[in-house]
Amino acid sequence: MSSRAEHQSQERRSLPVPLEDRPPLAVLPPEGGAGEPQGGEDSASVQALEEAEARLRRRRRWRWSPLTTRILAINLLALGLLVAGVFYVDEYRRGLIEAELQALRLQADLFAEALGAGAVQMPSDDGVDISGELARQLVRRLEGPMRTRLRVFRLDGELIADSRLLRGPYGTVQIEPLPPIIERPGLSERVANTIYDWVMNWLPTNENLPAYAEAPVQSGNDYPEVRSALQGDPATELRQTGDGRMLLSVAVPVQSYRQVLGALMITGTDKVIDERVRAVRIDILKVFTLVFTLTVALSLYLAGTITRPLSKLAAAAERMRQGMNRQYRIPDFRRRNDEIGDLSGALIEMTEAIWQRMDAIERFAADVSHEIKNPLTSLRSAVETAARVKDPDQQKRLMAVILDDVQRLDRLISDISDASRLDSELSRADAEPVDITVMLSTLIEVYMAVTREEGPSFSLSLPKEKLVVLGLETRLGQVVRNLISNAISFSPPDGTIAVSARRHGNWVLFTVEDEGPGIPENKLADIFNRFYTERPKGEKFGRHSGLGLSISKQIVEALSGTITAENRRDADGNICGARFTVRLPKA
Repeated sequence: MSSRAEHQSQERRSLPVPLEDRPPLAVLPPEGGAGEPQGGEDSASVQALEEAEARLRRRRRWRWSPLTTRILAINLLALGLLVAGVFYVDEYRRGLIEAELQALRLQADLFAEALGAGAVQMPSDDGVDISGELARQLVRRLEGPMRTRLRVFRLDGELIADSRLLRGPYGTVQIEPLPPIIERPGLSERVANTIYDWVMNWLPTNENLPAYAEAPVQSGNDYPEVRSALQGDPATELRQTGDGRMLLSVAVPVQSYRQVLGALMITGTDKVIDERVRAVRIDILKVFTLVFTLTVALSLYLAGTITRPLSKLAAAAERMRQGMNRQYRIPDFRRRNDEIGDLSGALIEMTEAIWQRMDAIERFAADVSHEIKNPLTSLRSAVETAARVKDPDQQKRLMAVILDDVQRLDRLISDISDASRLDSELSRADAEPVDITVMLSTLIEVYMAVTREEGPSFSLSLPKEKLVVLGLETRLGQVVRNLISNAISFSPPDGTIAVSARRHGNWVLFTVEDEGPGIPENKLADIFNRFYTERPKGEKFGRHSGLGLSISKQIVEALSGTITAENRRDADGNICGARFTVRLPKA
């Protein structure tokens, strides 16, 4: 923003030149022929937009998101492993086997007492023995409702009774119990049973049982548990039949007045155990089906709440990248109060920051064009006039104007280059600890050494403790130099520039004060704008570009700090100078 003095100076320097004597302005044709670049750029932009729309259409066609697949896989895998572990009810089955063996042992004890009381005969005066006929009758009566097989062996191992063998006048008949009559299951139940049996055969077991083998002529010596019972010790045994079923066997001694006369062996299969385990597993499958359905539904809902917003954010970002148009907006999901809401808010703020940066670049380009155009106009007028002026004194004055304008252009270009480089430099550099007290004391010593006698004096007030901030020492030094140079230009020759620093909570503050005329109250914020110049009276025009305070503000804000300006006032409320305060976060 140019001052009134600047425009008045340019009016004095720009001597009137007749329009007919001015050279015509050159009009440069567009590169590559008329209309070619514009048409080429339009066609490239249209093609880019078409490609973006094609990608968006492909994303819309891809209804099943890979992220949804991952969420389903993770949730269902965990559920499957849990159900598989529960489905593998080996401990439960072993408990049922132990309970079944105890039940068989209880039955065997009762049957053995019955045999010892009702199937004993005295063939001679020397001892007692088990009657085979009485034993077979008792065994047939006892076996009926139990669905177990009972066998009685004498002390020498001879089989004298078997609930599966029926002796009659025509020989021995083997009896096998028929399965209960049940209705034929439907197709779905048969398929389910087939799958269940396949899974059961696939599941590993810890059982490694000996095979059950039955000799044509059985003897008690063929069975270890019977041999143990004939010795007076009850015993159990587990075996595996040819059809893969488990055979549970319990043998107890048959005694009469504590004399072992034989052994009773009861055997049964694990059919009841398998039915109970099957029922438990079917219940587990029912619960699993319900949980599986709920897991799939909740996983799809969860995936939808994640993938749909992400797809919308990606589509909006793609449109903005290709279209570069402000009519495209990032969807606002900040009400979700989760990470996607944070992502949406960050993208919205980033987009706004990008547009603000583009607006700032546009304004900066316009300001640069305006500021460079002023000295160029003055320089052009002076050059055109010098070509026609013959008076040596006027030529010298015109050459002085030309030199002034060239120097002003040089200062402008240097400051503009520094300002344009600042953002990229601050984004690339790593912040480092900077001791503000050391930096201020060093700079003040330099200024006190080079300041002329008629210039203002300096006073420095620093605490004894270190005031360390995170930043770039060269750029922070540039901020201090800009503020001190500004104070020197406004201070009277006998004035004092006071520099101080202190800690305020988690902040480090340093101030630069002068005793100049102060700042207009309505310009306290405008002085930090680019190319703003409000110079003291009598100062030569064009010595400052108006970028010093703007660059200082840019540096301080990049370091998460603030810089403010205010007027100093005396006891009567009159302005007695200006104060600039920089506040930076403490390291």
